[in-house]
Amino acid sequence: MTTIPLQRFHDLSDIPASGYETDITASPDELKRLAEWAGVDAVSHLTGHIRVRAQSRTTYHLETEFEADVEQACVVTLEPVHSHIARNFTRTLHLTPGLHRYADKGGLVTSTSVEEDAPDEIESLRYDLAAPLREELALAIDPYPRAPGVEFEPPADEDHTDTPFAALGKLHPSN
Repeated sequence: MTTIPLQRFHDLSDIPASGYETDITASPDELKRLAEWAGVDAVSHLTGHIRVRAQSRTTYHLETEFEADVEQACVVTLEPVHSHIARNFTRTLHLTPGLHRYADKGGLVTSTSVEEDAPDEIESLRYDLAAPLREELALAIDPYPRAPGVEFEPPADEDHTDTPFAALGKLHPSN
């Protein structure tokens, strides 16, 4: 069972009219688990600043800024590649507690179209403020990191006469 590497739960029903702000700094153990979860060699630093405002009793606006330092292996040389990630993002959270309970009982739930600006549906006001941060970090990590100045060079031309397709070509009656 995989444990979630970074969590910060907050009760959104306690958000004052002026909003709520908090900072997240990942501990060394959380950084290690984040690296395993994200499939990178190391995450050496992760901090975030989160602001939440209530728009109604069921809708909340989340603004997040974060920075992270990540180490990955170069896809060409396997040398360590260090990258600094800094992102800002916003999300709208919408409480829909009955939707998921109905779906669990085998009921038919129609999916709305997935829009980039559609609110994230949440089941409870006890919300993990680190969840969007984890998602955005994973999306920001380069899937094919390269060391500076490294270019991929395909292998030199090889003799392709001894391939399975060449052998099949020899079986064709016109040959």
